[in-house]
Amino acid sequence: MKIKAFLISAAGIAVVVGLLAGAKALQIGSLIKHGKAAKIPPEVVSTIQAQPQTWESLVTAVGSLEAVQGVTVTAELTGKVVSIPFEPGTQVKAGDLLVQQDIAAENAQLRSAEAAVALAKINLERSKKMLATKVVAESNYDNADAQLKQALAQADNIRATIAKKTIRAPFSGRLGIRMVNVGQIIKEGEAIVSLQALNPIFVNFLVPQQQLPQMQLGYPVRITSDGLPEGQVVTGAITAVNPDVDAASRNVRVQATVANQGELLRPGMFVNVTVVLPATSPVLAIPATAVLYAPYSDSVFIVEEAKSEEGGAGSKVVRQQFVRLGEKRGDFVAVTSGLTPEQTLVSTGVFKLRNGQGVVVDNALAPEFKLAPQPKDG
Repeated sequence: MKIKAFLISAAGIAVVVGLLAGAKALQIGSLIKHGKAAKIPPEVVSTIQAQPQTWESLVTAVGSLEAVQGVTVTAELTGKVVSIPFEPGTQVKAGDLLVQQDIAAENAQLRSAEAAVALAKINLERSKKMLATKVVAESNYDNADAQLKQALAQADNIRATIAKKTIRAPFSGRLGIRMVNVGQIIKEGEAIVSLQALNPIFVNFLVPQQQLPQMQLGYPVRITSDGLPEGQVVTGAITAVNPDVDAASRNVRVQATVANQGELLRPGMFVNVTVVLPATSPVLAIPATAVLYAPYSDSVFIVEEAKSEEGGAGSKVVRQQFVRLGEKRGDFVAVTSGLTPEQTLVSTGVFKLRNGQGVVVDNALAPEFKLAPQPKDG
């Protein structure tokens, strides 16, 4: 009896499981059939045509600014500061007085030396007249001549000391922050103020040795920097190329000279350097946003007319096309293979598309693509 009851229970359970499995299979089948019958609604996209363009041949680098002339003015002799005529941060001309050290003792010595010079001249003239009449020996005349030369040399030595203690600007430029004070005893070699000639200004940058043949004197350069107003580009030209290559990095140092109106560029600043080469290169350019980037290969979506069984008249679908990319410039990227001119492709939102999907083209809100975009804050 127990065995019979168990078999009846097992049979009942099997029937229930079978019924549940059958119902689930019918549900899954229905979903699969519905999925096959359903169509993904067309995606609204913006499009653009691949256009041939002519791009400038450019060499880019990061450079550093250096003053055409720049020094830290220092004291040549130890002495007390009695006067500082300059104002920090102002423009000065070559020869302008910067610092006057105490020269009272030297002025007194100079007056004594000038008196000695005057006396030596009188003695020389007297000896010259007496030598003509044979009153004195020729050795007396030579002695008077030597004394005059010694007196002149002594006076010149004192004047040189006065000149060294009268510190002047060696060239025209802009002064920095004053580093001495009136009444201070400054020693030989002690810094007084920085003096920099800022217009024009040098730009030093490095290029790989394989680009050395492209670096020719006179080639134009463009300079941009965070220190310049937004969108401002400073232009100049290559003025020097080092004759040797750095053995460690295999780079060549190049120097350009650029105008610095307003002195916005300062020595020590980093800048972006673009060397404009004479040659131009034809490219097939598309917006960078039209590319679906992937590790295995990059691709674009080409818009084509749908076949009759895929949609109604005038409907469009996208076809995924793998491409090989080249240089990127501004909002555009060059396509080296996989695309032909005048093909229409999706310009934005490619990440949400799949091959063969229907699309509706609407370029009303299509963005504007530029080679040299100027993004604005806010």
